[in-house]
Amino acid sequence: MKKITEIKEQLKNKKRVSVYLDGEFYCGLDLLTALKYRLKVGEFIDESRLIEIQYEAELQACFDRALNFISATVKTQKQIQDKLKKLGYLDEIIENVIEKLKSYGYVSDSDYAKRFTNTYKSTKGKRLIKLELQKKGVKDNDVTLALNEIESQQDACNTIADKYLKNKEKDKENILKCYKYLLSKGFDYDEAKQAVDRYDIDD
Repeated sequence: MKKITEIKEQLKNKKRVSVYLDGEFYCGLDLLTALKYRLKVGEFIDESRLIEIQYEAELQACFDRALNFISATVKTQKQIQDKLKKLGYLDEIIENVIEKLKSYGYVSDSDYAKRFTNTYKSTKGKRLIKLELQKKGVKDNDVTLALNEIESQQDACNTIADKYLKNKEKDKENILKCYKYLLSKGFDYDEAKQAVDRYDIDD
């Protein structure tokens, strides 16, 4: 058992306090946590108990940060993990927070993939959608399931080709540029070819 010899407000963050045991700095804690567990100067406390309190406090703080991060827009599991790591939280705490978010239904990569696909299927081809979802950390199985809900993108490809060629001369050079542009947007070769073939340019 060690004695709490000092609990003082931190200079850089008045919402946190520094806890000293036997005259030496031991850890920092959220002020509300210190009040919640009624930590007092002169009290004797087991170090293991203080570690538990510190862990619970960090877990709650991390969870609150995660909720704040996803409040504006839906995020993938990897995006949340990366954000929390950047804020300095331990992997064990982050894992617990992710599981808690999942249990509340706040995080679902499969739902994210479906929403993302539905949002961009009229402006991006499957290849680009797949690549962007993978970069966001969505697993291949979830990506595949989302993409399988798209029946055909030919109409979308045609529309984008029309917009690209609007007010441009429909010559071979511009048609070729349009074809390459459609490929860069993630549409497959057959979709891009059908879109530009509508302009009846030889070769």
